[in-house]
Amino acid sequence: MQQHWKRLADGVELAAAQTDKFKTGLLSVTLTIPLSAGTATGGALIPEVLYRGSRRHPDMEKLSAAADALYGASLSTGVRQRGESQCVSILCSFIDDRYALDGSAVLEPAAELMGEALLDPALEDGAFRRDYVESEGGNLADRIQARMNDKRSWAIFRLIQEMCAGEAYAVDKLGDGAKARSMTPEQLWADYRSMLFQAKVTFYYGGGAQLERVEDAVRRSFAPLLTGRTAPVDCLVASEPKGPVRTATDSMDVTQGKLAMGFRTGGITMGSEGYPALLVCNTLYGGSANSKLFLNVREKMSLCYYASSMLDKIKGLMVVSSGVEFAQFDRAQEAILAQLEAVRRGDFTAEELTAAARTVANSLRGRLDSQGQLEDDKLTRLLFHTDLEGEELIRAVESVTADQVVETAQRLKLDTVYRLTGKEG
Repeated sequence: MQQHWKRLADGVELAAAQTDKFKTGLLSVTLTIPLSAGTATGGALIPEVLYRGSRRHPDMEKLSAAADALYGASLSTGVRQRGESQCVSILCSFIDDRYALDGSAVLEPAAELMGEALLDPALEDGAFRRDYVESEGGNLADRIQARMNDKRSWAIFRLIQEMCAGEAYAVDKLGDGAKARSMTPEQLWADYRSMLFQAKVTFYYGGGAQLERVEDAVRRSFAPLLTGRTAPVDCLVASEPKGPVRTATDSMDVTQGKLAMGFRTGGITMGSEGYPALLVCNTLYGGSANSKLFLNVREKMSLCYYASSMLDKIKGLMVVSSGVEFAQFDRAQEAILAQLEAVRRGDFTAEELTAAARTVANSLRGRLDSQGQLEDDKLTRLLFHTDLEGEELIRAVESVTADQVVETAQRLKLDTVYRLTGKEG
């Protein structure tokens, strides 16, 4: 796999992974803006409205049919949060040219369709169609409200809100439900125009085409984007908690308590020298079925229905998520912290360390076999300026020592504890 990168203009870049490994190609364009309460709702709503139709293909059925005509290509839109940035993307997956029956080019018409969807949407009175905005605004509001239905994810969401209060990271990438329902076509159109001219633009291609051909297709299909622009602000990474450990509690009609605990990583992020050790430390502690949280807190002590840890590699956070009986909150919290202390003391075997490193390495190798995950990883690395990737990162993970894991664990500091408990009576 040959990796290429090229700056097309100020704030506009193209990354390409040239490979014959896949039978399909993938092209994406991502517009990245700072995450803020004022623009998050519009940023989340824009891709949904764009997907409803373009000027030439003014409804979803016609737009999908145009993609289907390209040997069954798949067009999709989405919004992602990366650190304290909101990323609005259009992606197209299509058959690689060498598999087209008549030898025709698929990359160019796919890029043209993507450019049409992004830059030439269906309009009404000089703005987005009112029926599309109202319909998708209601759908977005329902998605935001539905967050509460998954109590495990909701507990993590609420933990982040409390832990990162006052930081852009705490803003919901989907925005505000009430604002989504009340959004007018004119307001959304203004947000859209602002995004087009201010966002950082990242193009990604994975497939067998030469870089020059990809660049030509991008330049022709997305010409209005190739102008100077400002880049999003860097993500704020706090090395230490703001003060003493904070605790927040919510009560809902639930039969199982949720305990979520947020840690700062001491400033270690994916761009840090200590990142490979952080990956292994997290996996050893709570990131796998062989971790200390799973084997001890869940299995041996039976204090949790589930207990695991996960990282935000950009923000520099580790979150422990667990489900507990209401009466076991305190004991479960003590046990979770005790397992972290064990890692800090180096209380783990060489076999446990090897198993954790192997788990991380296998996960990273698995990502190399997915076009979508390759695109996601490359976008993240480009946004946050790190060159450690692929096989190089895997080798670094496999070389992590016990001392490095201990040192990493000692830098982890508890910031906030969130408890979701049942209502009285």
